[in-house]
Amino acid sequence: MGVVELLKQDLAIEPDLQNFVAFILEAVEKLGGSAFASVPPTLRLMQNLRKSGAATGYPLEASLQLHDTYLVVTWEKNREKLTELPEPPEQEAVDELCRHFRDSTMTYDPELLRQKNAEMARHLEETREQAKKEMAQLKQSLEKHQNRLYESLRQAETDPLTGLFNRRAFDAKIKQAFRHTMRQRNAPLTLMLLDIDHFKEINDKFGHQYGDAHLIKTAEILRSVIRVDVDFAFRIGGDEFAILLFADTQLAFEKAKYMLELSGNKLSIGIASISQETDPSLLLEAFIHCADEALYEAKHLGRGQYAVGFPEQNAAVQGQAWLTS
Repeated sequence: MGVVELLKQDLAIEPDLQNFVAFILEAVEKLGGSAFASVPPTLRLMQNLRKSGAATGYPLEASLQLHDTYLVVTWEKNREKLTELPEPPEQEAVDELCRHFRDSTMTYDPELLRQKNAEMARHLEETREQAKKEMAQLKQSLEKHQNRLYESLRQAETDPLTGLFNRRAFDAKIKQAFRHTMRQRNAPLTLMLLDIDHFKEINDKFGHQYGDAHLIKTAEILRSVIRVDVDFAFRIGGDEFAILLFADTQLAFEKAKYMLELSGNKLSIGIASISQETDPSLLLEAFIHCADEALYEAKHLGRGQYAVGFPEQNAAVQGQAWLTS
């Protein structure tokens, strides 16, 4: 005979589950089995169905099947054997039972249907509210994770003494800014390299605590000339600082003069700019080298001033034309 499905039913509400259990016991009796012996496994089945969501408004579909001489109930990914019949039932008896169950489930009580609809609506609303709660918790968890990730990244890119970006951040941001400027060629980019004049002597004479205070003051000067969320300021070494200015050389002049004034002319500054006129063969290393050479020139000329270098067309040639304060 193989496998025959005797009954399939949705167990959304309690009356559905009770009817399904009654159908099982009726099937055992009509197919020649022992209804009394089937009660314990049927009670266990009810418990397992409830654990899966039966009678909660949840649309749980269960199937009563005849496997040769075994009555089996399946639902979702579960399969539970209830009882074994003493002998294979006659095909006519099986067909009659299928017709009986089909007719029984086709007739319904309007009040029972109303109750089922109400229970399923309640379940749907509870599921919707639970989903909203879980989504809110997930969003909160993601925000916390993102904040922790952002804070870790910020700490990894921040100089702990001055609060400026560190060398790691400088290497990443200048590479990105240089590539963007050289590719788009619609806005200038200026690099300013700065050293505190005679910083070693300051440390040796007044001590590291005084030297740290001097570094912090210098960092505050740099912050005062950059635009928030536009330009970047860095501490890239002991007393070495840098500014990435998304502006042309003229604005860099003004900011350099202001920083010299605030520092009492105790900074040396090297400046280099690129713009839409810059030769596209220029390399990042040559751009940084140009600013570094300008810084050296400012020191060579007596410190406490700025010098501006102009990157040459060929990145391999490091000749410069100087404009100094």
